[in-house]
Amino acid sequence: MPATTLPAQTLTPLRPPFLVVLIGWLIPGAGHLILGKRGRGVILFGAVLASFVIGVMMRGPLFQPSGANDVLSRFIQVGGFVADLATGLPYLLASWFGYAPPDVATHTADYGSKFIVAAGLLNILAMVDAYEIATRQKD
Repeated sequence: MPATTLPAQTLTPLRPPFLVVLIGWLIPGAGHLILGKRGRGVILFGAVLASFVIGVMMRGPLFQPSGANDVLSRFIQVGGFVADLATGLPYLLASWFGYAPPDVATHTADYGSKFIVAAGLLNILAMVDAYEIATRQKD
């Protein structure tokens, strides 16, 4: 069987993958927008932003890396911080404008925190998807 070669078009990325991921992190869904996937980009932007806003409206606290004593608490704090930071500009704006709800143990605040983390995790999935589209691993 003769070896088939792929056309040069399939080997070159659509856009620089690093740029697509960076823009997709900063503004959720923007990585898809610059790749021409407008519908997917708008849906991702709306889903990430809605989840983040719902979490903030529920007065969910943002995770902050701290010097917890035990390993498990430190792991949870760092993981939550990374997930919060993954929302990009919404997290940065909330931090810069001083969003800091009172530290009150309520179910609402706990669920709010989970909504914010979910927004970050969804944006991580969006960044991976945009990377794969930029490198032509998928359509």
